[in-house]
Amino acid sequence: MPLEQLSHFDEKSGAVVCATPWGRWWQTVAEIHIEVNLPPNTRARDVAVKVTNNYIECSAYEKSIFKGTLFRTVHGDETAWTIEDRKTLTIILSKADYSVNDEAWTALMEDGSYRPDMLTAHEMRQKLDLERFQIENPQFDFSRAKLQKAYDKLPGWSVEAVKKQQQGQEGESKPEAAEGSGIKD
Repeated sequence: MPLEQLSHFDEKSGAVVCATPWGRWWQTVAEIHIEVNLPPNTRARDVAVKVTNNYIECSAYEKSIFKGTLFRTVHGDETAWTIEDRKTLTIILSKADYSVNDEAWTALMEDGSYRPDMLTAHEMRQKLDLERFQIENPQFDFSRAKLQKAYDKLPGWSVEAVKKQQQGQEGESKPEAAEGSGIKD
């Protein structure tokens, strides 16, 4: 994406991140950002990051952190990575299909590894839509906008159903709270 079209939307509005056992990842319209927690005082020579158009492998101190086929194709030769504060590895992947409308990565890996929970996935999709609006309409600021859009229509899933499920889990210790929640199927 040409530099003049980058919106730096996530810098203005914050990123919607997916937590992982080793760190976290998030996406913008054009990129995938990965942050890996490393032991203190890690140097670049202690880390290996290998990226092709469809595969990523990351290790530190010759121990694998994660590896696998990426969810979608990236420009492997455009990958950038840095170590920040000698404890955080930041990897930036350039999406090959970023111009396709409504294409959010629903997991980091093709096999579904490092998939965000349903609410985080919903928020990621909203954030990507707002970023697209920002790119298409640079004269406006969509960084604090809210969308009321129904995304994935999975059987038995809705934001309300997930909230009800979460309240039900909380309500197991407090049965009266679940009964009076007021959320309907």
